[in-house]
Amino acid sequence: MPHPWRGLLLAPIAFLALCCATSREEPPAGAANAPAPSRADRIRAATGAVDDARLKGADADVGDWLTHGRTYAEQRYSPLEQIRDTNVAQLGLRWSLDLGTHRGVEATPIAVDGVLFTTGPWSVVYAIDARSGTLIWSYDPQVPKTVGANACCDVVNRGAAVYKGRVYAGTLDGRLLALDAATGALAWQVQTTDTTRPYTITGAPRVVAGNVILGNGGAELGVRGYVSAYDAETGRLVWRFYTVPGDPSQPFENAHLAMAAKTWSGEWWKVGGGGTAWDSFAYDPDLDLLYIGTGNGSPWSRYARSPQGGDNLFVSSILAVRPKTGELVWYFQTTPGDNWDYTSTQHMILADLEIGGKPRKVLMQAPKNGFFYVLDRATGEFLSAKPYVEVSWAKGIDAQGRPVEASGTDYRRETREIRPSPFGGHNWQPMSYDPQTGLVYVPAQEVPFFFRFDPSWRYTPGAWNTFTDMSVIQEVPPELVSGHLLAWDPRAQREVWRAQYGLPWNGGTLATAGNLVFQGTADGRFVAYRASDGAKLWESPAGSGVVAAPITYLVDGVQYVTVMAGWGGVFALAGGDAARSAGVESVGRVLTFALGGSAPPPPPADLPPPPRPSVEVTASAAQIQAGGNAYHRWCAHCHGIGAVGGGVLPDLRYSTPETHARFADIVLGGVSQDRGMPSFAKWLTPQEVEQIRAYVVSRARDAAKAAGVK
Repeated sequence: MPHPWRGLLLAPIAFLALCCATSREEPPAGAANAPAPSRADRIRAATGAVDDARLKGADADVGDWLTHGRTYAEQRYSPLEQIRDTNVAQLGLRWSLDLGTHRGVEATPIAVDGVLFTTGPWSVVYAIDARSGTLIWSYDPQVPKTVGANACCDVVNRGAAVYKGRVYAGTLDGRLLALDAATGALAWQVQTTDTTRPYTITGAPRVVAGNVILGNGGAELGVRGYVSAYDAETGRLVWRFYTVPGDPSQPFENAHLAMAAKTWSGEWWKVGGGGTAWDSFAYDPDLDLLYIGTGNGSPWSRYARSPQGGDNLFVSSILAVRPKTGELVWYFQTTPGDNWDYTSTQHMILADLEIGGKPRKVLMQAPKNGFFYVLDRATGEFLSAKPYVEVSWAKGIDAQGRPVEASGTDYRRETREIRPSPFGGHNWQPMSYDPQTGLVYVPAQEVPFFFRFDPSWRYTPGAWNTFTDMSVIQEVPPELVSGHLLAWDPRAQREVWRAQYGLPWNGGTLATAGNLVFQGTADGRFVAYRASDGAKLWESPAGSGVVAAPITYLVDGVQYVTVMAGWGGVFALAGGDAARSAGVESVGRVLTFALGGSAPPPPPADLPPPPRPSVEVTASAAQIQAGGNAYHRWCAHCHGIGAVGGGVLPDLRYSTPETHARFADIVLGGVSQDRGMPSFAKWLTPQEVEQIRAYVVSRARDAAKAAGVK
């Protein structure tokens, strides 16, 4: 998974708005006196035309952005070139729309005939006029706030799918929604997960061959991963592919899982096994293969998950299945026996490349483990892999595509520094491919991590079950953490250029025929680079950190670029005070740019001064250390490493005397459950809660002292 985050706080504000939009359609001959079609009729007609044939031919539909990666190949490359390297300096903000949320915003919008369909925190779905930014409709699925406790990485949602007049989206509590694209009215919904287990859905669905494809998350808390296909018209379950074997005392669902079970040991199924497919999919219509990226094992540590070893198929793998049946055709495992949360749920790109003097149909991925992979997508044959960031867990990849693990990585008896970290050399933020330059543009990052096995850990339902000592996360020096935009040559497997950033967790990328690459940054900017050499040509303030990927589309002959802003999830853990010093806060909004745009940019963040302790506590150094250990096991997922909040959820160092007085009621009594803050009464004692409070106060003192605040 992207890394520890659980959802709290308030739902997005519901909007009610009316707007007008001009039609691009010509009236039929002889219909001059006929009433103009309503906006709903125009939307219904435009989205109704998005069928299988149009999705397969999306590359030729240059004016729209019809599916998550623009096309089934997920290249995130647009042939539009009205905005190009010679005039991008004239780009300006055309409009912005605030979503009324301070949570993480990670969605890629869909653009169909002048309407944007997108999602926000708590799985709210929006339809927006792409010309003006006026909200057309919104649908709030009313996800119970208590479900936020199951979200590893904030209450985010990465987008919707549009097909035959409907909008499809997953919800944090495991439902699949089908909405009328014209009105937002609910057509049907289906529960896709076992509600007794801590499953979540944050990824965008895809529609392939009339089926809505989606996976789920929850491996950190303990679930068994699977991918489901639902009939787009009725919501009927068509097939389900489990990514890891279940209880071996029961019959396996198919021969592939019986084979996979031989690569496991111990009693993994009691925790779940993991392998959740929480984000990445791609599809090749010619080969009729759907590609699925799977996640880490559950728990993280294979020493607990599969103590006698084994590859643990199909965690951290790329799977190729038939989209109509879910039949497995081939698989490739990027991290056998994953021991470090090295998911392969990162973005996959399909392209045709000349390799070794021969044309090859390839699949490319830069998963968390730090190696950039090129595979033959017809057969799964390994072609090449090279490290795209610093890697210490493996010495390299052998000729068969298997990692050669380095010595000194066994963390059972002592703490080991491992690179990349569970944040990954690249996480969920989508990369893009430009066929003109032949380069892949990767939101890369350098973040070390310290692993230490915790032999005393026991499986705890409803809690994080990594079986690693999470308190060591605070030992990562901030000066060793950075991010960069990486231009990577997949044929030569080498870096061509990079744009260096001080912070990790930057946004996904968009490449265009205008020789441009667009990317948002963690420090609150939206930037355009020349795709061929990385020269920075333009930037605009976003008013918030940006982690989502931009899109571009054409309306009435005008090219627009849209990105959703509002950082969250793991960035709050990776950024912390660095984000505050950059003047960044999380404000969810949609930003749209065009040549000659003159709307005022979003205002800069108005952040509070460094915290000063609002109360005093009497605690020994040992008690504070114990509180820090407990904090990093139970609280850091939401409130930040070292009690340094990232601006999304409350920074506990700023707690008021009133909050301190109610600390036990909040943590143990569940008085804030309606805001998403669960009760920890099942796991923490009053003494441990008081130690956590002492640790928080000590961290406030440290911050005040460092800033010279008395």
